[in-house]
Amino acid sequence: MKILHLDTNHPLLITKLNDLGCQNVENYTASKTEIEAIISDYDGIVIRSRFKIDKTFIDAATNLKFIARVGAGLESIDVEYAHKKGIHLISAPEGNRNAVGEQALGMLLALFNNLKKADLEIRNGKWLREDNRGIELEGKTIGIIGYGNMGKAFAKKLKGFDVELICYDIKANVGDDNCTQVPLQELQAKADVLSLHTPFNKLSHKMVDLDFINAFKKPFYLINTARGSAVVTDDLVEALICKKVLGACLDVLEYEKLSFENLFENDNLPEAFNYLINANNVLLTPHIAGWTVESKIKLAQTIVDKIYETFIK
Repeated sequence: MKILHLDTNHPLLITKLNDLGCQNVENYTASKTEIEAIISDYDGIVIRSRFKIDKTFIDAATNLKFIARVGAGLESIDVEYAHKKGIHLISAPEGNRNAVGEQALGMLLALFNNLKKADLEIRNGKWLREDNRGIELEGKTIGIIGYGNMGKAFAKKLKGFDVELICYDIKANVGDDNCTQVPLQELQAKADVLSLHTPFNKLSHKMVDLDFINAFKKPFYLINTARGSAVVTDDLVEALICKKVLGACLDVLEYEKLSFENLFENDNLPEAFNYLINANNVLLTPHIAGWTVESKIKLAQTIVDKIYETFIK
């Protein structure tokens, strides 16, 4: 089996595929058009997110048996067309779910205890204890939307706290011993904290808007380690200003796909983003939930295991 690797990953991935008898070719710099000219020579490709695998690309891949994405989602792939062409799709949410769960919990605890604000104040010579009095997780109701690999991992981390865990998912019967599945309206009535763990799709796109936020009975805290497109940033900022949202932990941003790499060099940042970066009750990280030393290994191993189980075993 001849496999083309389009993004760098942990060396374990190629080493173990070599051990399975696969022929691995690495091409991390060619353009999409250049890859389309040679893709018919390959049985499989391994990607992260270098470019979109669209209809044109798939049509050129006349011998492709699988596309493996070293990550949780498949939004960079035209899934419907790939399935139509009989191409098997592989992702690896099992590989970074633990890391995502830890990141979500870490951000929430940091926000509740004013860790970012207090640290910056001390570095500037300020010792403000009362101003940094925190709040505790105990007694809170945590609502999780999207109870798959990531949502379940977050719930597992929270089991050590004295909290109520509820979840909403479009799939029935996904609740477990860690978390009770409820209708969306019940989650919005009870939640003190909302954590998003939804995949990118039409249902989650711009899901968290003003109408959605205002449907919550109580002011709440928002965590988003899923996809930036799930939250309308302008509406979130409006909710933060009026204190319907008490604080936010955002590992992903609505603006990411609009050249996130040079975001901080741009003098024309969106007004809403300017608010976020200056707000003490907002924590921001650069899409690193799931981006740990350990998850890099687990992601690679998961891809190897799935290729082996499907095509080699």
